[in-house]
Amino acid sequence: MIKYRLVCSAGHEFEGWFQSSAAFDTQAKKKQVSCLACGSSAVTKAVMAPRINANSSTEVAPADVAQRMRDLRDKLVANSEYVGPQFAEEARRIHYEEADARGIYGEATLKDALDLHEEGIAVLPLPQMPEDHN
Repeated sequence: MIKYRLVCSAGHEFEGWFQSSAAFDTQAKKKQVSCLACGSSAVTKAVMAPRINANSSTEVAPADVAQRMRDLRDKLVANSEYVGPQFAEEARRIHYEEADARGIYGEATLKDALDLHEEGIAVLPLPQMPEDHN
């Protein structure tokens, strides 16, 4: 995986993760990468400086990463509406402006998620933690 800083034609900057540089190029060419702020699909890579750790004390412990993932998931859930198994249907309604724009979460099959992706509807799974499976 590779993380890029991206910029849209309106100047909004954001980050995106891609399988490879070629994956970004393919998705951008197909207009599958869009700005989170304005929805523009005219997105390019922004200039990035490499991250260089001055010493090992800047590294994050695995327990810290897990806690950050928990915190992220909790924040996403707290600021979104649970729509249960109707996730794919509601995501489409929001995308096609048939419902109010808002953050949602729920359940979707892999096929549903892939279909949404093919329609240009951005979805991401919530981070799963070990305690979720107890």
